[in-house]
Amino acid sequence: MAIRYVIPALLILVIPLLPFLAPWIKVVLIIALAKGIAVLGVTILLRAGQVSFGHALFFAIAAYSCAFLARTSFGGEFFVMLIVGVLAAAVSGLFVGLFVVRYRGIFFGMLNLAFSMIFWSVLEKFYYLTGGADGIHVSRPSVLGFILARSEFETFLFYFTFVLALLLGWVALRFLNSPIGHLFQTVKTNETRLQYLGISPRRTLLVGYVLSTALCGVGGVILASVQGIVTPDYAWWIRSGEMVFIAVLGGLGSVPGAFIGALAYELVRTYAAAFAAGIWQMVLGAFLLGIILFAPGGMIGIYDAVMRRLFSGGEGPAEMQKAEASPYRPAVEGEEP
Repeated sequence: MAIRYVIPALLILVIPLLPFLAPWIKVVLIIALAKGIAVLGVTILLRAGQVSFGHALFFAIAAYSCAFLARTSFGGEFFVMLIVGVLAAAVSGLFVGLFVVRYRGIFFGMLNLAFSMIFWSVLEKFYYLTGGADGIHVSRPSVLGFILARSEFETFLFYFTFVLALLLGWVALRFLNSPIGHLFQTVKTNETRLQYLGISPRRTLLVGYVLSTALCGVGGVILASVQGIVTPDYAWWIRSGEMVFIAVLGGLGSVPGAFIGALAYELVRTYAAAFAAGIWQMVLGAFLLGIILFAPGGMIGIYDAVMRRLFSGGEGPAEMQKAEASPYRPAVEGEEP
């Protein structure tokens, strides 16, 4: 159905206009896009059947790397901070990945959480280096040597992040649809088959793991730049849970769902915090609970189901139930990737 791509295309065309139509939403969109890029990393691992409860570690490593760099004579340039932050996240991801790719399921998730909490403890305890719970102030970086005013920098960051999100989303899709991407997804469906073919499942998973950490690094640098401060909360387990939350909300294993879920999450969180400050966490929890109970395919699944019902010529309940909730859903046991 070509019609199902019309609304996403219109949404992509409308988003760049929002800062002019509603200037207050510019920062919210930057944060949503930054988190969406980080959630791409979690989404890639979900395609291999692995859930990480500690990917905030790499989010924080990238953010603190650019914060430390900004203090030196080499810092203060946004693109330098971005490159250094992503490299720091990817290198640390390679180091951590050598340990965690040996495990699967809950052991994989909890080991990632353990590394993240160790780093959080270091950030909290080494006050004179990291600022402790107060964090580190990140001065507004220059852009190719130009010092921009706050509003101008936010405008630049919004459009840069928007284009980068489209590019990295395409890269993630290309990776998952490439030969190595299919091998990566086979780690979930039939890992033994890879071993029979002489392919190391650990090495295959490690490639995807490092890519996922680099994506988290991109999100961490952008968020630190727009907020102007990094704190140990960047590595706190709640941040990792937030990434998984957004991945489930948008559509488990869905690349577009990572950004749709992040946008929905930030808008709900912003409005809930503004109009129901005392219970905004409960509002978010109820929102996620409703998605899990009534739309396991996430927001992408809801959209696909509506499109099928409107344009499939009146499918009956049996046919609708047989149809998949989302074309991006993770494969089930024994299914080809």
